[in-house]
Amino acid sequence: MPVNQPLPTRIGGFGGADGLADFIRRERFTHVVDATHPFATEISQNALTACVATATPLVALERKPWIKTADDRWIDVDDIAAAVAALPKTRSNIFLAIGRQHVAPFAAMPQHAYTLRFIDAAGGPLPLPDADLIVSRGPFTLSGELELMRSRRIEWVVARNSGGEGARAKIDAARALRLPVVMIRPPQFPERLRAESAAEVMQWLSHPACLGA
Repeated sequence: MPVNQPLPTRIGGFGGADGLADFIRRERFTHVVDATHPFATEISQNALTACVATATPLVALERKPWIKTADDRWIDVDDIAAAVAALPKTRSNIFLAIGRQHVAPFAAMPQHAYTLRFIDAAGGPLPLPDADLIVSRGPFTLSGELELMRSRRIEWVVARNSGGEGARAKIDAARALRLPVVMIRPPQFPERLRAESAAEVMQWLSHPACLGA
């Protein structure tokens, strides 16, 4: 479950772009901020479509993606299927840092021992024959990630390039340990107004012209 916020909150789907457009009209929203996860492609596309349909200004809060350094051992891939294919054929200890919705495809590589980390309990059996689940909420520290990877003898990391600082520690830890990282590139969206910080979003809400709206 998400952390409680001191604002009116709605949990659940809208019924696609049309449902979201109806919700915007019904609640008389004047602006929309897309602050979803960088890989939440469906809701982001629905938000863009709904805002076009309702002529509602939208800004997307986007984190800067992580940049590979000379000390990183990244294997850049475009999607989950390519990430599965990039893993070694021989048994290895894999840290899957990709969220709960994308675990099932890794059952195609059942020879590995997987460490998973979710915000909430799995709520059912995991689709992998050899997997250990850690339930924990970030942000995580470099020292904590180093301890996790060392204690579990992690040999490979699979991550999505979601950027920002809250989840960066695992990437820094993998670099320090010289571990290969299968890095899934962020999705590409149609042209839309973007902000890189909450401060920029607040400025746009007060003065839309500041971001070119």
